[in-house]
Amino acid sequence: MKIIYDVIKRPLFTEKGMDLKERENKILIEVNTASNKHEVKQAIEEIFKVKVEKVATINKRGKKKRLGKSLGRTTNRKKAIITLKKGEKLDLVEGA
Repeated sequence: MKIIYDVIKRPLFTEKGMDLKERENKILIEVNTASNKHEVKQAIEEIFKVKVEKVATINKRGKKKRLGKSLGRTTNRKKAIITLKKGEKLDLVEGA
């Protein structure tokens, strides 16, 4: 990945993600399936100007779906759990 803005797709706002943010200062983000931990860390630090302690990634395979006779599959996804260093704060929803 050459461009850091291609690494991060969108933040994930789930109940589990909000609980992680409040308790352990961790953030859930959906990332590009081809990116690795080092690229995710570099992108977060450069875009949001925060210090990242650790990055954990999760590959999630797409589910099989059926519409009538045709079979299909939803897209594969990759999530990243980003642990920020103590004292760092990142609010992805500003003004809301």
